Amino acid sequence: MGIPEREEIEQLQLERLQSTLNRALRSVPFHRNRFREAGIDPSEMERIADIRRIPFIERKHLGENYPYSLFAVPLRDIVRIHTAPGTSLNPTVSGYTCQDLKQWREMVAFALQTAGVTADDILQISLDPGLANWGRDYKDGAEALEASVVPNTALSIEKQLMVLRDYKISVLITTPSVAMLLAEQSFANGLNPTELSLKTLILVGEPVTEDIRRLLEEKLYVTVWVHYGLSEIPGPAIAFECGHHEGLHVHDEQFLVEIVEPQTGNPLPEGEPGELILTTLATRAFPLVRFRTGDRARIYRETCPCGSNRARIQWYPDRVDDMVCIRGVKVAQEQVLLNLERALGYAPEQFLFSILHTDTGDNLRISIAVDDALFSDEIKMLEKHMKSVAARIRENIGVPVMVHLKEKRSFQ
Repeated sequence: MGIPEREEIEQLQLERLQSTLNRALRSVPFHRNRFREAGIDPSEMERIADIRRIPFIERKHLGENYPYSLFAVPLRDIVRIHTAPGTSLNPTVSGYTCQDLKQWREMVAFALQTAGVTADDILQISLDPGLANWGRDYKDGAEALEASVVPNTALSIEKQLMVLRDYKISVLITTPSVAMLLAEQSFANGLNPTELSLKTLILVGEPVTEDIRRLLEEKLYVTVWVHYGLSEIPGPAIAFECGHHEGLHVHDEQFLVEIVEPQTGNPLPEGEPGELILTTLATRAFPLVRFRTGDRARIYRETCPCGSNRARIQWYPDRVDDMVCIRGVKVAQEQVLLNLERALGYAPEQFLFSILHTDTGDNLRISIAVDDALFSDEIKMLEKHMKSVAARIRENIGVPVMVHLKEKRSFQ
């Protein structure tokens, strides 16, 4: 089968878009109400550009429809349920049908195969709890290629290095921040990269600058590949690099991508950076139409040097919203505050969120001003309370949390 032309891809996208909109209208009250309020009849969508008439879906809508109100099939047809941190106290809940799982496995397998993964490889997955669902998807995709897989397991950096060396890992899937830690720790331990079988490093969860790519390739003697994904869609490898590393190829048959101006929502000319908007085209259980990712990207559709006519995106480190990315997990400040209030039992008068870089990776640091509600003569009791607060917040947002107490005057 030859490489499809851009016109063929767009015709398939239009057909699948019409089917997705009709399914959403028929099965999901949230979508039906949005369409009616906007005066939209999916049967009248004759061009892909007509999708611009449909309002955006934002992360807050996913929390408001917790847990199953956005599902487009009966629960009996759902075979897997995923959760991801949302923007409120409610997590994001998404589901898969058998067909959805099959499609996702094929997408991930294709992205891995494009990175050169074969049945001869031994692949290790190292992702934080907030991306645990991605670990399962990558395991399924790699096993579809008959590669040997070390599934995602929480290990210290030292243990991960031991597995890399002793198990003769040839492919590692992790986040850029963990990869940097592994590179630094290997040098600190006097481990020469020639002692490793590692040749392929697939980075997910965070954008990768050219400086980081070059540093990792030089320190670990690997080829770096970047994958883009979203926990809400849900899953990894929505877009992936080919061997030319000139942008990330989008699975056009599964997703429609747009770039809009963040403040106005108006479409931007091709090649101009803006907010990435995603619409699912073949997902049965959990269709999303015009989802605002908050990621900053640009799109271009000229043929890639590899010969593919897929749309490609360039993914930028800065975001267009106020979320922060910690170990590949996107964290909303509003969500942190709500969980902090729940854990403390009240809203602190003064607080500050920041990212703390440590030898074991990035942590969310929450600084709270000591007030009457927190004051205690028993310092040990207070420290124990803060550890409990940190543990409860970590459980809900999926990233390491450290809670510090500070004097009020230090917030001035």
